[in-house]
Amino acid sequence: MSAHSYTHLFETYKLGDLTLKNRFVMASLTRSRADHKTMIPTERHVEYYSQRTSAGLILTECSPISPTAPSFSGPGGIYNKEQVEGWRKVTEAVHAKEGLIFLQIWHAGRSAHPSLTGVQPIGPSAIIIRESLHRNVPHVEPREMTKDDIKEILEQFRQGAMNAKEAGFDGIELHGANGYLIDEFLKDGTNHRTDEYGGSVENRVRFPLQVMDILIEVFGASRVGIKLSPVGRYQDMYDSDPFTLYRHFLTELDNRKIAYVQFREPEAKNHPLSQLPLGAEQIAEVAKTFRPYFNNGAVFINESLTPDTAEKAISEGTADLAVFGRYFISNPDFVARVKNGWPFNDWDVTTFYVPGDKGYIDYPVYNSGKPEECRVLPEEKACNKKKRELKLN
Repeated sequence: MSAHSYTHLFETYKLGDLTLKNRFVMASLTRSRADHKTMIPTERHVEYYSQRTSAGLILTECSPISPTAPSFSGPGGIYNKEQVEGWRKVTEAVHAKEGLIFLQIWHAGRSAHPSLTGVQPIGPSAIIIRESLHRNVPHVEPREMTKDDIKEILEQFRQGAMNAKEAGFDGIELHGANGYLIDEFLKDGTNHRTDEYGGSVENRVRFPLQVMDILIEVFGASRVGIKLSPVGRYQDMYDSDPFTLYRHFLTELDNRKIAYVQFREPEAKNHPLSQLPLGAEQIAEVAKTFRPYFNNGAVFINESLTPDTAEKAISEGTADLAVFGRYFISNPDFVARVKNGWPFNDWDVTTFYVPGDKGYIDYPVYNSGKPEECRVLPEEKACNKKKRELKLN
């Protein structure tokens, strides 16, 4: 598909009460660049996010609501004033370039690990993740959450949302996918509770809806979204009847008139220890299947999209906006590259989750006739000096 054919991707879009300049969404991407102990966003985060403001909407990395909420090192937290100040610098830099940014709020649930948090992880039920953590470290069996735990986590979500608003975010997305706490309550593979938070579909959606209602109280429905992976297998997840579950959940979300739902399409591989069917064997096209049950907000589609497949999904009405991850990692000027038909940088997987500038804020913008020394961000001052030396306009 030629660059001029991407008519839908470059249209503006009304998302709640916000107007997006195009339909490109930068995915929430785990990059592990915050301090491992404080989880305070740094000037490096400011540079990274402000480089990518050509997206119609930026979603931040998943942001933990407490010191015991993360499952990997180096996320930017949202539970104390120092983190709020760090994120405020990010939002101010994004807004200065006329960008829009939502914080993705998160609790890892059973996938958290004592080596990071110092405590036993929690979950809806005491069911361990069968796969290993990084570096072949086994997961730890979670402690089943009590009613008091649930109340505490709800208040942590409330405080996190209030902190996100104070930090200047335009809205907030609940991470309800990929085997984290919200996802664990939804799916019957991880939720074996016998109280009002388990068993029936109506009970399993109760806690996720309570969290959503808190986010709506803080930000307003038009500034709230959620990410879902109905047939995701990551972190040993499974539900026996995802269609019935998510049809009901989406109907409830639709009644609340939230801004959007982000759907992750099925991954291409299964859990290595599982004999269960692939997600695509349950529901092959997630966004297309569930779109009829969510009419009051936008549908985002996510999972290994290209500009061609994204344009097709929007043009066919399957989705309203397209979420890109790796393309935005390696191309700070991704939208311009698509618009102009310029080639893309390759991404370097080895730098996705390691500290430092490399693979984070040093990917080049398109050369476009400039000397090679001027391609790499964020060395703009050095580049301008070099241009003067070369007597280039």
